[in-house]
Amino acid sequence: MFFILSKIFHFMSTPSFWILVCVALSIVLKSVVWRKRMKVLAIGCLVFFSNTFIFKEFTRMWEVPGMKIEEAGYYDVAIVLGGMAEYNNDLKRLSLRRGGDRMWQTIALYQRGKIGTILISGDSGYISDRGLNEAVRFRDELIAWGIPPSAILVDSLSKNTYQNAFESIKVLENNNLKDGKLLLVTSSIHMRRSIRCFEKLGVQVTPFSTDHYTGAKRYYHWDEYIIPSLSTMLDWHNLTHEWLGYLAYKLKGYC
Repeated sequence: MFFILSKIFHFMSTPSFWILVCVALSIVLKSVVWRKRMKVLAIGCLVFFSNTFIFKEFTRMWEVPGMKIEEAGYYDVAIVLGGMAEYNNDLKRLSLRRGGDRMWQTIALYQRGKIGTILISGDSGYISDRGLNEAVRFRDELIAWGIPPSAILVDSLSKNTYQNAFESIKVLENNNLKDGKLLLVTSSIHMRRSIRCFEKLGVQVTPFSTDHYTGAKRYYHWDEYIIPSLSTMLDWHNLTHEWLGYLAYKLKGYC
């Protein structure tokens, strides 16, 4: 039930939802004054949430900074959290999302001798079964690319961040790796909540953030200040999802 409710609240927290609410109210309200107010609010929200500069400045305050691969030490296990891909049932293959950078960076770490074992955590974040089985399918792909099966572990049960931590720790315990040096690999805006889940369960991890929206220095292009962007509005969905998720996990005692 918590999983389903989290999906519903996530949708209701997105900028697109509230813009649609304002537009609807600007049509159905009887008061002329309030209809005008709703129109202005809808336009204001559209301008605000489509501005890339504003989005990145808010994101900068939430993202966990990354590190260069060259600066990383050696870790016994890299725990890679799911939510990286969709599954194309017609072509029978994984299709990477933005979060696919998690796996890309993990492979780079492994090939450079920075990690000994890759633990892929996550089955599917969907409410219904869409054939994803993410951890298992990524394991099969890595093996096909030449990484030995002995270097890959999977948690094929978890469906959310807390379960990622809980099930990953069980896998580590079963393979006598819980007390090793652990590297946590996930998206920069997802890292804050992820670290807290592992710490709540008594396991210390070192963050290796991926697919950043921002960096240590501000590199903005002129269009990011003034030209509205539909993709930026979609990016806000990810950020508000993390804010809401962190709050919900706090209330549940998960982090």
